[in-house]
Amino acid sequence: MPSEVLVRGALYLSLTVVGVPGNAAVILAFLLLLYQESRLLPSDVIVLHLACVNMLVVVVRCLLETLASFRLAVIFGDVGCKAVIFVYRTCRSLSIWLTFALSAYQSLSIVPPGSRWASFRHTVAQHLGFVFLFLWLLNTCMSSAAILFSFGAGSNSSAANHGINVQFCYVKFPSKLSIEANGAVQVGRDVVPMALMTLASLIILVFLYRHSRQVKGLRSSGGGAEQRAAKAVVALVTLYVVLYGVDNGLWVYTLTARKAMASSLISDLRIFFSSLYATLSPVVIIASNRKVNGVLRCDVRRKPVQERDTCLSTM
Repeated sequence: MPSEVLVRGALYLSLTVVGVPGNAAVILAFLLLLYQESRLLPSDVIVLHLACVNMLVVVVRCLLETLASFRLAVIFGDVGCKAVIFVYRTCRSLSIWLTFALSAYQSLSIVPPGSRWASFRHTVAQHLGFVFLFLWLLNTCMSSAAILFSFGAGSNSSAANHGINVQFCYVKFPSKLSIEANGAVQVGRDVVPMALMTLASLIILVFLYRHSRQVKGLRSSGGGAEQRAAKAVVALVTLYVVLYGVDNGLWVYTLTARKAMASSLISDLRIFFSSLYATLSPVVIIASNRKVNGVLRCDVRRKPVQERDTCLSTM
């Protein structure tokens, strides 16, 4: 086995080892919370949905890439490539938009009660299912090109000029214009929520700064949970901007540098950095979300029912 394939497999294995248990723990924590309390807050529902989508990203891309790199499974034929790339692109973009939805909802959560934005937050919470449905439809449609243009690396299409080598798969486009148009759509799909979530995070940071000045020298008795949730969202957005900023920079380079089109190295780096968000985001959630942290601690330690109830009541 070539050394570069071994290194590639090891990198994807590391993402799988961290990402699968991490996202599974977040999902389990919210399901236990739903079972114990019979309801979840809208922000919790968004985080749960984000963890499910990130789990799909890690499993469909990192786990399958690991199996293929170590030749443990034959997955990437024409049909396999179409399915994997389509599901990966859909879930990857959904992860981005759900992070934006979380940051936007959190910014609405800190507005004064009774304001127009507070009523809008209530409307969003009531129709959260429709928001998820819209995001799924939007990102599914925007990722549909993968079904038409993805092929196995062993097919004759790998000799095409207008294509992107993704190691085990090859994304072939009929013309230079089509690959540039598809690239522009993907960049726009990422940049728009990036700008919006950055704006939402700035609003949160301004609120936190003003609140810290107001309570400076005093001991705040309220708002602690909201502040912790806001800081966690800002941490997720910062992680996203850094990792997907690198991802999109590499994608633009792929579109503009001819040699990059024929090389799988750039594509591997892009997939690695975009999958890194799906791997690290549950770590941030577990470390910063008291509900998730508390449920996992109480469940892992197998505390008595009365003690678990006490633990939940302190979150």
